[in-house]
Amino acid sequence: MTIDKMVAVSGLAGLFKLVSTKSNGLLVADPDTGKTRFCSVRQHQFTPMQTVAIYTDTDTIDIKSVFKTMSSLSESHPVPNPNAPQQELRKYFEIIIPDYDRDRVYHSDMKKVLKWFIFLNDRGLIKELFEEVTESPEDEKNQEG
Repeated sequence: MTIDKMVAVSGLAGLFKLVSTKSNGLLVADPDTGKTRFCSVRQHQFTPMQTVAIYTDTDTIDIKSVFKTMSSLSESHPVPNPNAPQQELRKYFEIIIPDYDRDRVYHSDMKKVLKWFIFLNDRGLIKELFEEVTESPEDEKNQEG
């Protein structure tokens, strides 16, 4: 499973795997049960994970890079509870993204990033995401040939 196939759906907890798109909504699957459900565009908004980025002082950092940093620092700096006080979340973000834009990255954004990371990590999907990222096109050619 790649992060490109993951989507956040407003009004529903967690992340979902994108199964199919329709003109009036999306078919998404729960990563735990595999149960597929239809989500209407009239009732929900969708955020593909591949489009999520964190503002920095100079540019943006895609969510894959943020998750990779969080994963690599998880032993020395454990991921805080998303419901922790705002100061604690800001301190954590200063560690993982030292130059994040303090004016444009809100407390609610930090909570979402932490919830998504915990959701994926608890299901063992973070490691899967990085195994796919580290494979280069040459590796894929070698595996095919």
